[in-house]
Amino acid sequence: MDLVELEEQARQLLPPGVYDYFAGAAGDEVTLADNVAAWDRVRLRPRVLRDVSNVDTSTTALGVPVASPIHVAPTAFHRMAHPDGEEATARGTAAAGNLLVLSTRSTTRVEDVAAASGDGPRWYQVYVLQDRAKTEDQVKRAAAAGFSALVLTGDTPYVGRRLRDVRNEFVIPSNVGEAIAEASDSGVIDQAPDITFDDIGWLLDLSGLPVLVKGVLRADDARACIDAGAAGVIVSNHGGRQLDGAIASVDALPEVVDAVGDAGEVYVDGGIRRGVDVVRALALGAHGVLVGRPVLWALATDGSEGVRRLLRALTHELVLAMALAGAKSVSEISRDLVTP
Repeated sequence: MDLVELEEQARQLLPPGVYDYFAGAAGDEVTLADNVAAWDRVRLRPRVLRDVSNVDTSTTALGVPVASPIHVAPTAFHRMAHPDGEEATARGTAAAGNLLVLSTRSTTRVEDVAAASGDGPRWYQVYVLQDRAKTEDQVKRAAAAGFSALVLTGDTPYVGRRLRDVRNEFVIPSNVGEAIAEASDSGVIDQAPDITFDDIGWLLDLSGLPVLVKGVLRADDARACIDAGAAGVIVSNHGGRQLDGAIASVDALPEVVDAVGDAGEVYVDGGIRRGVDVVRALALGAHGVLVGRPVLWALATDGSEGVRRLLRALTHELVLAMALAGAKSVSEISRDLVTP
C-alpha cells in the first residue's frame, strides 16, 4: 500500500482545515519531517541462509496476544475523518487482530467503542484534566468497558502551537464538538499542567489497570516512570505536534530501551510508514509500534474496511521485511540486525 497516495486520497476527501488539523504539527514542523526521515537513517544488517518459509508476526502487548506488533495510536476526533468515527476504527482494528489505543478526545463513547471492538485488545489513553473528577469518571468507565491498560500522555501540559490551525482559524466542527461532549459526558477537556510521576500511582490506584506513559524521549524520564510503577513507556514526540525541534522518536529509542531494560515494555510511535520501519524499531528494542496519521487517512477513505486493509498491508510488509532480514519470528528480531 502506498501511504503517500493514501494520504493524498484522504486530503481530497476531507475539508482543508480538517486535513491540516490531522496532517499538521507544531512550529515549522521540523520534528514532523524528521520523524519519518530518521527511520531511513537506521540501516539493516540482514542475515542469510535462514529458514524463513513460515514467518510469524504474532506477539503480545502487556501479555495480551496480538496479530502483530503494529498498534493503532491514540488520535483525536475520528468523526472529523468519517461519520462512524472511532467505532469504525475499532471494528477495522479488531478485524485485523491489532491493538487499539483510544484517545481521551474520542468523539464516541468508550462503551460504544468497546462494543465495536468486541474481543479486540484495547487500551485507553489518558489526559489528566484540570477537573480531575472528569478524569476519574473517564478512567472508571474505560476500565468497566474492558480496556485493559491506561496510557498516560505526559508531553501535553499545554497544547503546542500548530501554525496550520492558526492560519486556518480552525475550530472543531459543531457536530464533532457535540459528539465530544456526549462521549466524555463533559464539555471542556482542558489538560492539567501540573501532572507529575506521582500521577502514575494515582491512576494505578484508581483503575487497577497497568499504566504506560506516552511521550518519553529521555532515559532518565523512562526510568523514573518505571520506578513510579509504570508497566512500560511509549517513546513519542506526539507526532511533532508539541515541541518542534524535539528529537525524532527513533533517535530516542535506544537509550530508553537500555534504561528500562527488563523492567517494562517499550513502544514507539512517530513516522512509521513501512513494515521495514517496524523491523527497525523492534531491532532497536521496541516491543511494538504505534501508527497514527495513516490510520486516519485509511479511515477517511474507506471507514472500517480502510483501517483493516491498512493494518493488514503493513503486516504483510512486515512479513516480507522479516523474511528478507532472516527473522522468522518477532523474537528473532534483535539489535544485531541494525548497524551500531
